[in-house]
Amino acid sequence: MTRVRSSHLLALALTALILAGPATIGEPVSLQAQTPALSVPHTRFTLPNGLNVILHRDTSVPVVAVNLWYHVGSANERVGRTGFAHLFEHVMFEGSMHVPEGDFDNWLEAAGANNNGSTNTDRTNYYIDLPANALELALFLESDRMGFLLDDKSPGKVDGQRDVVKNEKRQGVDNQPYGQAFVELSSLLYPAGHPYSWPVIGSMEDLSAASFEDVARFFRTYYVPNNASLVIAGDIDLADTRKLVEKWFADVPAGKPVTPLSPPTAVLDGVKQKTITDRVQLPRLYMAWLTPGLLKPGDATMDIIANLLSSGKNSRLYRRLVYDLQIAQDVSAFQQSQALGSNFVIVATARPGQGLDRIQAVIDEELDKLRREAPTPREMTRALNQTEASFYRNMERVGGFGGKADQLNAYYKAAGTPDYFAQDLARYRAVTAADVQAAVDRYLPKDRRVELSVVPGEKK
Repeated sequence: MTRVRSSHLLALALTALILAGPATIGEPVSLQAQTPALSVPHTRFTLPNGLNVILHRDTSVPVVAVNLWYHVGSANERVGRTGFAHLFEHVMFEGSMHVPEGDFDNWLEAAGANNNGSTNTDRTNYYIDLPANALELALFLESDRMGFLLDDKSPGKVDGQRDVVKNEKRQGVDNQPYGQAFVELSSLLYPAGHPYSWPVIGSMEDLSAASFEDVARFFRTYYVPNNASLVIAGDIDLADTRKLVEKWFADVPAGKPVTPLSPPTAVLDGVKQKTITDRVQLPRLYMAWLTPGLLKPGDATMDIIANLLSSGKNSRLYRRLVYDLQIAQDVSAFQQSQALGSNFVIVATARPGQGLDRIQAVIDEELDKLRREAPTPREMTRALNQTEASFYRNMERVGGFGGKADQLNAYYKAAGTPDYFAQDLARYRAVTAADVQAAVDRYLPKDRRVELSVVPGEKK
C-alpha cells in the first residue's frame, strides 16, 4: 500500500522484480562472457544502535536519494491486530517531536524534494529525492520520526490517520471494482493465521479495535534503528555523508532484537474455488498458485513465464484470448515475489457475453502446451530482452520506487548484500526453455490452485 499523495502509486506486486537479459537459448550463459562485470560500488557501515547504512556515490546529476527501509510489513502483524504497518506509513508523515504537523512535506517541497512511502507484506519503505545541497534536511527529518515520532503523537493524531486509512480502504478495496479479489485470494492461498493470509491494509474491525497502546507497542518493536536500513545514493561525499548520518542518527536508541518470522510453509493440496459478486459490468477470473519465494530457485523462471504468457500482444495468453478468440477484454500474469513464499497469478476479464469457463479452458490449454513443448527460441529471446531492458531502466535512476537506492535496500534485505545486481541478472540469464517447461509442470499444476471468479451482482 502507498499513502495517497499527488505523486504516482506503485503497483506493489511489480516493485520487487529486477529482471535480466538475453541469452543463448537452451544453455546457461556466463555473465562474464557476455558483458563486463556489473557492480554498484557502495560503502556500508553500522551505527552502534544497529542502523545499517549503505552509501553509493553517483555524480551524474546533483541529486541525492535518501531511502529508508524498516524491515516490517503486514506479515509482522497478528490476527485481530492487522493494518498497523500500513497505518504507520501514514502516521510517519504527520510530524514528530521537532517537526510540527504538516511541515514534513512543507519543508521538503520548499527544498525542491519529492517523497513518498509504501508498505507490503515484508517491509515498509520511505524515500526522499532532493537536491544534493539539501541532504541534511532529509536526514534530520528521517531521524526525528525514527527517534521521536511517538513523543508528539497523542491518541487523537493516531486516530486521525486511522480514519484516513479506513477511508483509503473504502476507496481502494471496498468500493473499488474487483477490489475484494486480492483480499479473497490471500485468504484462499494461505491458511488462517499465516502472515500472508490477511491484506496489507488490514481490516476495518482490527483498525477500530486497536488501542493507542497497541499501536504504540508495534512502533516501539519494529520502527527502531536495528530493524532498519538506510541507503543514501547520489551526488555525495562519502566521508561527509557518514558524518551527517552519525550526527543525526547516533542518538536514536536501539530497540530490542526483532524475532524473525518462521511460519509453516503454506501448501495447497487441492483446487479451491470461489465465486463472489461485485458491482462490476464484466466477469473476471483469477487463477493463483503458490510458488518459490523471492530470490529462491525457480523465482526468476516464474517471472519469465509471466512474460511469455501476457507481456505484449505476441504473448501466448494475450494472442489467444484477446486477439484471436476475442473472448477476453484483457489478461495479465505475474509472479508476486515475497520473502516467505510467492504466488503466481493469472487475471483475465471476459468480454461482454463471454463466460469465464471458456477463458479458463483456454488458459489451461496454453499451460498444457508449455508443459508438453518448451517455448521457442524467439519467445525466449523476446522475454529475456524485455526483462533486461526493464532492469537497466531501473538502474538509470538513483531515486524513487525501484531506483538504485531502493534496489540496494531491497537486495540488502533479501540477499544480505546491497550489490546483488550481477547475481540477479545471472539468475535470469541462466533460465532456459527447458527450465520454463519444468517450472510450469511443477509450480502451476491443475490440481493444486485457487480459482476465484468475480461476477456482476450485488456486492456482498
